[in-house]
Amino acid sequence: MRPSRLLAPSRCRGALVFPSSLSSPTTAPADPPGAWLDGLKLGLLIGAALLALLIPPVKPGGWPPRPTSPTPKPATTEPVSERRLDLNGAKVSPAARRVAAWVVAAADNGARPFAIIDKRQAQVLVFEPGGRLRGATPVLLGYAAGDDSVAGIGQRPIDQVRPEERTTPAGRFLAEPGRNALGEEVVWVDYEAAVSMHRVRLTDPRERRAERLASPSPRDNRISFGCVNMPPAFFEQVLWPGFRGRGGIVYVLPEQRSLESVFPALRDAATVTASR
Repeated sequence: MRPSRLLAPSRCRGALVFPSSLSSPTTAPADPPGAWLDGLKLGLLIGAALLALLIPPVKPGGWPPRPTSPTPKPATTEPVSERRLDLNGAKVSPAARRVAAWVVAAADNGARPFAIIDKRQAQVLVFEPGGRLRGATPVLLGYAAGDDSVAGIGQRPIDQVRPEERTTPAGRFLAEPGRNALGEEVVWVDYEAAVSMHRVRLTDPRERRAERLASPSPRDNRISFGCVNMPPAFFEQVLWPGFRGRGGIVYVLPEQRSLESVFPALRDAATVTASR
């Protein structure tokens, strides 16, 4: 579920009302006892008022607080001892297999772990840096079909995101660990669009998220605002251990566009292979 980023009520600077004693009298009466102290207080009041006028107002913040942004971490320079695709007998689509083979052969992930999100199959595959599959699981995805995020959607209140805008974007993403507005651990796929991978939340029984994950068909796995929901045990035991340090690379396969249009290097790799 896309985290809510509700804006706090805007604050307006009110009009400053000066005391009537500031008007210039026609005659200056004698200062009563203690008038110097009153004058000092009045001077402080005027100074504070002028400061309020000169200092620009603070922009309204978010509530709940803006989710913790990922902190970029340098990729490790440790070489991967062996690069070989090993799916461990998992059943994967031809598209996912093709992308995984290219990532491993081209070392596109560097020395980072990587994950492939197959939207058509509603499945995520998590790999070690060298290409060994750590695990695979069904996932819940954005309610709407589509391969792009609406511009600025990550800054909108959640109740203003229309159903047709609840997409999980396709592409290659440098994913980073972080926390959402609720303080929960997440892996940010696209922070600006507020898309992350996280444990499934069973907050609304009417959504039947647990039943959707357990269903053998991927057709009923479209329910989120764009985030990738997965079983808590898989998040904690498979995804988080590999991504919680320096993050990793996430490849989200398209469902409407072609693989080559989203990952142009696939076309180049096919050309090289055919020429050999």
